[in-house]
Amino acid sequence: QVQLVESGGGLVQAGGSLRLSCAASGRTFSTYFMGWFRQVLGKEREFVAAISRTGASTYYADSVKGRFTISRDNAKNTVYLQMNSLKPEDTAVYYCAVRAGGTYSSTEAGYDYWGQGTQVTVSS
Repeated sequence: QVQLVESGGGLVQAGGSLRLSCAASGRTFSTYFMGWFRQVLGKEREFVAAISRTGASTYYADSVKGRFTISRDNAKNTVYLQMNSLKPEDTAVYYCAVRAGGTYSSTEAGYDYWGQGTQVTVSS
């Protein structure tokens, strides 16, 4: 069982920045592929970004490419999502997730453990 705790969400004006953090429990964090997803009320959860076990490979949804950066610190069992040039359409609850299989996936079903989510609101 892996527990994930997200933090760093909040209210920001369009064009601003936020940095989300996700702290994971356990001693095998470095073996997990990590992802960030987001969900707007009434819509399906959508892929945002993912990062390989070592951090050498990163993946992004087209909608955030060039604005968001995913990173991880295996010594701290933490994954980050730096969000710049935020837009009102980025408003959502953001979730981090663990893929125990250790390989890339952009689908919700491909992830095994989820955090509770953190709200990001971007005002225009």
